Amino acid sequence: MDVIRILLAIIMPPVGVFLQVGLGLQFWLNILLTLCGYLPGIIHAIWVILRK
Repeated sequence: MDVIRILLAIIMPPVGVFLQVGLGLQFWLNILLTLCGYLPGIIHAIWVILRK
């Protein structure tokens, strides 16, 4: 399942974070990072998915 989340995190970072943690702080932070730049959103999403 993590492989699917990582692939979604590369395509749409907030979706990958949403599948991992739901509508929490990390999700909204990822939306903000993605709006500031696509690469920071991807890095944050992969970090959230892999840190468990």
